[in-house]
Amino acid sequence: MIETERLLLRPHIADDFEACRAMWQDPAVVKYIGGKPASEGEAWLRFLGYFGRWQLMGYGLFALIEKSSGQFMGEVGFSDFRRGLGPDFDPYHEAAWVLATAGHGKGYAREAMTAAQRWLDEKFSPAKTVCIISPENISSIRLAERLGFHATGEGQYNEKTVTLFARPRPQ
Repeated sequence: MIETERLLLRPHIADDFEACRAMWQDPAVVKYIGGKPASEGEAWLRFLGYFGRWQLMGYGLFALIEKSSGQFMGEVGFSDFRRGLGPDFDPYHEAAWVLATAGHGKGYAREAMTAAQRWLDEKFSPAKTVCIISPENISSIRLAERLGFHATGEGQYNEKTVTLFARPRPQ
């Protein structure tokens, strides 16, 4: 578990499923992440994957919990999504963040990802981390830049153009 001023970052637990499902079914949340709300089954398979990543790789996405309310606010962390985007992308830890609408506009993503990056850098010391963002998702692009990512090009993922980003290991 990682604790910040306002947040707890921890692996998901079974009780997180309903809030997680609701987040992935919210059109505002998925607007730039595929654009289509998840079905119950898709949300369940995604949820199960969170547990498997931690078990197999020793890292994954953290559930983001607001300390003051105990409310599930989203997910942040790193994964190996096997996107098939090439040797400059696929072998590296991929950063990901998604917040429920209740967490939007509060600075939670930056606070949580800063802590998650620090944890990953200390535990794994990767040469670089990567992420993909829809070119229309300006707020996520701004966050990536604040976190130290820079655009490295474009790619195609799920028949959509995405911007590829990389963040070199801090010195």
